[in-house]
Amino acid sequence: MNKLPKKPRSEELYKAILTLRDVDECMRFFDDLCTVSELLAMEQRYHVAVCLNKGMIYNDILAETGASSATISRVNRSLQYGKDGYEIVFSRLDGQEEGGK
Repeated sequence: MNKLPKKPRSEELYKAILTLRDVDECMRFFDDLCTVSELLAMEQRYHVAVCLNKGMIYNDILAETGASSATISRVNRSLQYGKDGYEIVFSRLDGQEEGGK
């Protein structure tokens, strides 16, 4: 079974995101870019990641976020074995909170 090579990822979207100046601009851009269900799914996965990062257990995360155990498990795998994207964001957000106090 031959698989065709994947199309290389384009940096254009990520460069466009980096031009956004604040949360309002970011929300407006993503509202135009994504469907409501896509946005809700991404927001839910991020919420799950925050909960896992705080050390919450699966049952409490499920109750708080409404995410399925499969989604929680998938996000947990990304946190444990991913490319550290969540860790970069969490670390920077922690730095902003400390600097703002």
